Amino acid sequence: MEPRPQWLKWAMELQAIAQAGLEYGHDKFDLERYERIRDISAEIVAQQAELPFGKVKGLFCNESGYQTPKLETRAAIFQADKILLVQESDLRWALPGGWADVDISVGENTIKEVREEAGLEVVPELVIALQDQHRRNRPMNAYGVCKVFVLCRLLGGQFHPNLETLDSKYFSLDELPELSTGKTTAEQIQMCFDAYHAQHWITLLD
Repeated sequence: MEPRPQWLKWAMELQAIAQAGLEYGHDKFDLERYERIRDISAEIVAQQAELPFGKVKGLFCNESGYQTPKLETRAAIFQADKILLVQESDLRWALPGGWADVDISVGENTIKEVREEAGLEVVPELVIALQDQHRRNRPMNAYGVCKVFVLCRLLGGQFHPNLETLDSKYFSLDELPELSTGKTTAEQIQMCFDAYHAQHWITLLD
């Protein structure tokens, strides 16, 4: 997979420096300079991605405090040596999951996302991997993302139409549908199968 483009690395670094400066700085003139640095970072992304500056700034420069990666969970659920995928609104498929809520744990978020997207109840049993999204998935985001892949044991339930997904289905490794690669790649599904079949799996760490 191609590395993160240099312009995006620069923009992300500028944004992180500006955000820290705005959080910990005190001099009003320094704060103005940090705000300008933040605008420059958004201008870089807007120009390169051909997006409106206001939209980029709202998404890219909307946090305070020391900047850290966002956290996303993805659940690996197996039945008869097939893995569960959910169909997104763009008709592509992914492991059930999403952004981690701030008030619950990684395990609790995994359970919540599976319930919301697939209608199933699960027990998280093993962290398969912690991955840097920019190293593994396309398209990239203008902020850091840590993806947590969790092997889950199925308890029960069934899919119901909802606001997030159109369908759910189990797939074997050799019959994967078109994937939403920003969320799940074929390589990540292969990794989940490897973990499922392993007797002693060691969590993978980027």
